[in-house]
Amino acid sequence: MDLTTTYLGMKLKNPLVASASPLSESVENIVKLEDKGIAAVVMHSLFEEQLVREARELDRHLVSGTESYAESLSYFPEPREFVVGPEEYLDHIRKAKQRVKVPLIASLNGCSSGGWTKYARNLQEAGADALELNIYFLATRADVAGADIEEEYLRILKSVKENVRIPVAVKMNPFFSSLAHMARRLDQAGADALVLFNRFYQPDIDLETLDVVPNIILSTPQAMRLPMRWIAILHGRLKADLAATGGIHTAEDVLKMLMAGADATMLCSTLLRNGLDHIGVILEGMERWMQEHEYTCVRQMQGSMSQKSCADPAAFERANYMKALQTYRKSF
Repeated sequence: MDLTTTYLGMKLKNPLVASASPLSESVENIVKLEDKGIAAVVMHSLFEEQLVREARELDRHLVSGTESYAESLSYFPEPREFVVGPEEYLDHIRKAKQRVKVPLIASLNGCSSGGWTKYARNLQEAGADALELNIYFLATRADVAGADIEEEYLRILKSVKENVRIPVAVKMNPFFSSLAHMARRLDQAGADALVLFNRFYQPDIDLETLDVVPNIILSTPQAMRLPMRWIAILHGRLKADLAATGGIHTAEDVLKMLMAGADATMLCSTLLRNGLDHIGVILEGMERWMQEHEYTCVRQMQGSMSQKSCADPAAFERANYMKALQTYRKSF
């Protein structure tokens, strides 16, 4: 049974990719992920705020005391030209690359264009095989227009692409007013893949302390419906690869995403909930289903149920919205 697929220009032994999570914070865990059958690993995210903070710390130390020892500055680069990020993250990638053969995809998480995007080159030099760009920008100001947000996404992508040779994926959110148009613009700007979708932070309120607190809720299989729909719509209309993330828990979920048109499927919540042995359970389930339905390879099914290939393209649009509501109403 041939489970291979291609994602970000890399041939993967199967479509299962570990998405950015605490699982990749340990080199030993990355080794276990590979041993259990994962095809690639997205490293935990490095945040723009971490890079900016460390650059400011360097600036403060370089400038401090220069009124007494001005000549000492000649031994250092100009602070505005010298951007430093967490060396631990780079060292983590180097050590992981020495232990595993599966591709490692570094993750940069930011919200603005600026010097931090140049850090992508450091990730490339540390050995990252590709880069996932997680642009997390939540527009809370009423004077910020949707078009401005789109342009910022494109500026960030272009800045990163200018600094690296490795493939770059953009992790999108589902809240653009014209998602298909934005996907095409990112594709045209050079994105090698689009990951659908990023889940924005949803704060909670602690009624005892009256604080706004983080509350991470693991995904459920119902969450896969949104990315599956849009992958089915976008498949065959872009040059960029498509990766599905969110709500993928079982072999059946992976198969559905592949049929919709995904090149890779990202796993996180199901591994945190069920453990790393669940990778093997998913792979075995895929092979069993494919054998029963006479598929010999993943490529046979990829995109077979996309909007372009589906006998009823309207199934992904408004017509089925009305049909779904009417069908449910008739059931009681």
